[in-house]
Amino acid sequence: MLNMSKKDKQTEINEELQENEVLEQTQEEAQAKPEKTKEETLQEELDKEKDKFMRLFAEFENYKKRTTKERIELFRTANQDVMTALLPVLDDFDRAYNEISKTKEKELLKGVELISNKLKTTLEQKGLKVIEVSAGDDFNADDHEAITQIPAPDKKLKGKIIDVIEKGYKLGDKVIRFPKVVIGQ
Repeated sequence: MLNMSKKDKQTEINEELQENEVLEQTQEEAQAKPEKTKEETLQEELDKEKDKFMRLFAEFENYKKRTTKERIELFRTANQDVMTALLPVLDDFDRAYNEISKTKEKELLKGVELISNKLKTTLEQKGLKVIEVSAGDDFNADDHEAITQIPAPDKKLKGKIIDVIEKGYKLGDKVIRFPKVVIGQ
């Protein structure tokens, strides 16, 4: 290596010159960039604070929406508990109406009918709806609760509802009690 040729020495010198030029250019560029002014620094800080504020505001809005939704859901579930507790009373009114209608007591029948209608109307105003099911409808395990199966009196009633034992009810869009039915086998 001590005996380097002139070409090798020249190449090495050229490389060193190029490296020096690159270093000088980067130093000049670094010096050419002016320091940030106080206004620019303050503007950056202001932008950061605005960003923090916007994020905090968005987080608070999400919190308000979430608590409002939870409150509505709480009222809904409380309402559902009351409605579920009143369903046996509705069933009893229906049974009483059916039994009294067999007798000659028409005044008693009118009284029971008035009280029953008033209760049903009040519950309907609060969102309770009867799920309409009748004999001969198709059985669907997602919409009905099968109590038992009996031999179908007719071939057309196989796999269909023969009798409705207990009415089903919805509160809004949610089913709170499925109709209990007997299906044909």
